[in-house]
Amino acid sequence: MITSDALTSYIRKAMPDAVVSVADRTGTMDHFSITVVSDHFKGKNLMDRHRMVYGALDEPMKDGRIHALEIKAETIDGG
Repeated sequence: MITSDALTSYIRKAMPDAVVSVADRTGTMDHFSITVVSDHFKGKNLMDRHRMVYGALDEPMKDGRIHALEIKAETIDGG
């Protein structure tokens, strides 16, 4: 189990400009839908953007606090 604030903190450590929105999909605090908006994604394809988010969340993914994650990753200009 992990809080939305903790998820946001992990993302912002990797991407300080990130605007993060987190939704708990099941009420169990381990299945999330996350939207990350950051200029760190500029020039990156979808797979690379997702890898960046997974990299930022590596610790809670490995220790089981996150069981499932749906990711939307965009640049600030909507790209």
